[in-house]
Amino acid sequence: MRGPDAYPTVSGVAAAARVLTGRHPDLCRMRLAGESRAGRPLWLLSVGHGRRHVLVVAGAQPDAQVGGATVLLLAEQAVWDRRQLADANLTWDFLLCLDPDGTMLNETGPAGRRPSTVHFRHAFRPAAAERPEWADAFRAPGDGLPETYALAAVIDELRPVLQCTLHATDVGGGGVRLTAELPGIAEPLGKFAAELDIPVQTATHEALYWDTPGPGVHVLPPGGVRRRLTGEPADATGSTWHRPHRHGGTTAVVEVPRWASRRIADPAPHPDPAHAVSVLAAGLRKDGSAVSAALDRTVGLIGRVDDPLLRGAEQAVGEFEGMADDCEALVGPCRVPLTMAHVWALDIAARRLSLHASGMLLRLLDETCGYLEDDPNAEPSRLRARLDRRLDVSARDLISASDARWVPVGAQAELQARTVLAAVERVE
Repeated sequence: MRGPDAYPTVSGVAAAARVLTGRHPDLCRMRLAGESRAGRPLWLLSVGHGRRHVLVVAGAQPDAQVGGATVLLLAEQAVWDRRQLADANLTWDFLLCLDPDGTMLNETGPAGRRPSTVHFRHAFRPAAAERPEWADAFRAPGDGLPETYALAAVIDELRPVLQCTLHATDVGGGGVRLTAELPGIAEPLGKFAAELDIPVQTATHEALYWDTPGPGVHVLPPGGVRRRLTGEPADATGSTWHRPHRHGGTTAVVEVPRWASRRIADPAPHPDPAHAVSVLAAGLRKDGSAVSAALDRTVGLIGRVDDPLLRGAEQAVGEFEGMADDCEALVGPCRVPLTMAHVWALDIAARRLSLHASGMLLRLLDETCGYLEDDPNAEPSRLRARLDRRLDVSARDLISASDARWVPVGAQAELQARTVLAAVERVE
């Protein structure tokens, strides 16, 4: 049983969508848009009969579980305000979960609000080549993921004027990343965030070089301009974010936090950014070495198993060095003057990398060596104990250092839904 402050499950979102369709068959319909790698259904819920389509994608990022709550909120709002829906000549299309396989791996552990240690102990973040939105940037032609093919087919069929993909961050604030500018979106974002007492994230390491027309809004710059840190897995133009541009549309990536930190909203110039990023780089190399050693020991114990948790951990471990290099590169000439928010965004990202890697390694050890947990002298038990201590201390430090507080799931979903509605209002 999931409590009132819990993310809905993949099956729960689909069941609620079926109930909505059954109650309003004149306006709502559900159909299968494809299947996941494991054969799970990819459900598309459509509301309205207008010629202009808005596509909302939940579950593209498996650990962004709030997306399921957000699509249900938006769908119910569309049904309730059906006159406005008709006047706008609009159809809402909700892909209820793009990556159900990965999302269900995040449904383990206790439901509802949980301590940061417990959250990271059960979090799953897949390897870049296994993330449906990004897979085509890493995989050979003809070797794409079925989820990616399904999303691309939906975009080409519906030709949406706007695609909204629903993301989340562990610690930070609300924000929007755009593949093309939507003038005026910063104002409602700031208003909604203030009303819900959620800070707006003025800086993010993932869009350090993007244009910033307003607080919390980052717009992909034109070709030929630097768009990302070198350690980032791929450029946004290689993702499904860019596919609506083939049909004259654009994409808004709407992000909300689990734990809110006002430190990432501070636009003041950092007093000593060179020292700050140098310290971050040193910490990344130290943590990366420790987690890499834990990965090697885990593989030595369980073998190179065919498991998404192992591939996700390897992805995280492989990003430490590149991120450290990026931090050191920011010491020299940098197009972006680093603010307090920039440095905190980099700090939080560095801490999360270690937490995600440690959490996935622990889950692998639980899966394969759990039968030895009663023997504290067994090598898997000793390794698991060390990883547990590292994760517990690091998770607590992240929340304490960033002065973060839990955001109720309802508030997360409301900020995301209201931001999506504001984006739709600004589409020509």
